Amino acid sequence: MSASTGGEQDSLAEQLVHRLTTAGRTIAVAESLTGGLVTAALTAIPGSSACVQGGVVSYATELKAELLGVDPSLLKQAGPVDRGVAAQMAEGVARACASEIGLATTGVAGPSEQGGVAVGTVFVAIWSPRPGESAVSELALEGDRAQIRYQTVAAVLRLALNRIDPENARQ
Repeated sequence: MSASTGGEQDSLAEQLVHRLTTAGRTIAVAESLTGGLVTAALTAIPGSSACVQGGVVSYATELKAELLGVDPSLLKQAGPVDRGVAAQMAEGVARACASEIGLATTGVAGPSEQGGVAVGTVFVAIWSPRPGESAVSELALEGDRAQIRYQTVAAVLRLALNRIDPENARQ
């Protein structure tokens, strides 16, 4: 991880924690390829306990169904790296952790493709019951495994900032 990537993540995480805490909102995170890095970035911020409810690392495909309520038929048909899977992971973690907002990451960090899905293919998602806040973004990232994972963390934090507070979101 480069210093600039870590610095960007820290800044995005700090902004998100501040906005959520100020608004009295809570968040939870479902992670696959990032393996807990998003939750770690958020909980590294002092005061994050006011908004971070928890996280689920569902690295194994079956855990996405068992822990997060992702539709098993979707997982069987589309595989774990899919727009719909990301959306269901985000909603599932919000419900599982009794949180207002859910974030999710799923994708292929490498070193090789997974089920025919290319390295760097990533989906990040946010779920909220508020109109206009839920979204899924598909990413085509480049770099080695670590770079793809850290770029994914920054991307999901940026997505959350853009969706929950678009007027003040960092571009």
